[in-house]
Amino acid sequence: MASAPPVTPTAPASPPSARPTRAAAKEFEAMFLGEMMKPMLEAAPRPDQFSGGSGEDMFRGVLAEELGKAMAERGGIGLTVLVERQLVALQEGSGR
Repeated sequence: MASAPPVTPTAPASPPSARPTRAAAKEFEAMFLGEMMKPMLEAAPRPDQFSGGSGEDMFRGVLAEELGKAMAERGGIGLTVLVERQLVALQEGSGR
């Protein structure tokens, strides 16, 4: 019977807390970007013939949140990396 060569991982294993920390950092960036989009959307001119009235006003916040999520998923402004770095430093400093 021939023995198979050992399988070696191509990337180093990440600590178990890295995934939730990364997800929390990305969620924070998405929320931050969504909040930044709200005043931008309010200031944007609205064409009269396509304005949705009160319905549009009601869902403008949802649009801002979704834009924030989409921007964060596509790399955002780099806030995810910075927040993740700080969260990991806090976790390591507290002995977790």
